[in-house]
Amino acid sequence: MSNTLRLGDIAPDFKADTTRGPISFHEWIGDSWAILFSHPADYTPVCTTELAEVARRQADFAKRNVKLIGLSVDDIQSHQGWIQDINEVGNVKFDIPIIADDARKVSTLYGMLDQKANDPTNVTPSGLPLTVRSVFIIDPKKKIRLIITYPASCGRSFDEILRVVDSLQLTDRQPVATPVNWTPGDDVIIHVAVSDEDAQKKFPGYKTHKPYLRTAQLKE
Repeated sequence: MSNTLRLGDIAPDFKADTTRGPISFHEWIGDSWAILFSHPADYTPVCTTELAEVARRQADFAKRNVKLIGLSVDDIQSHQGWIQDINEVGNVKFDIPIIADDARKVSTLYGMLDQKANDPTNVTPSGLPLTVRSVFIIDPKKKIRLIITYPASCGRSFDEILRVVDSLQLTDRQPVATPVNWTPGDDVIIHVAVSDEDAQKKFPGYKTHKPYLRTAQLKE
């Protein structure tokens, strides 16, 4: 991972060609949330299953005001051929943009290029590095809110990515945090900055487990 991009940083802006036409990244995000996820190369088996799942779950992201965009270090023509495979394998209609990054400009900007010393198999025959399999969740203010990098052998869990989006959006609205294994509807943790008096007003009937650990059932 990059040592320069951290949570809370503004996601770097860029212009790029995609399978849905050219974009300027910040303009494309607009007032939405966005998820940028990278793939080592086209026609990779794990990523093919992931993109099919993304297509199936697109409505789940849309209702959370989340735009999706992929990236691979191949060109548009290669991407379009790969999309045909994704549609066939997943029985879906994939229409999410995939960035063409054969010059590795966006991958370099986001610190998504692998290192030969770390994984000598993750380079092209000509020696060019492939991208690691990263996920960036970006909010409407263009701030990076989550960074996850997966090993090439492990498919991403889009249930988990949706869960994180739900948590981020909830904790932006309310002075709470979400505990281990939280899913929407579960109890939340009241933020330590909220006084007991204010907690009683905002979260009547909340439970105190420790002075620093108070939980409540939200009614939104």
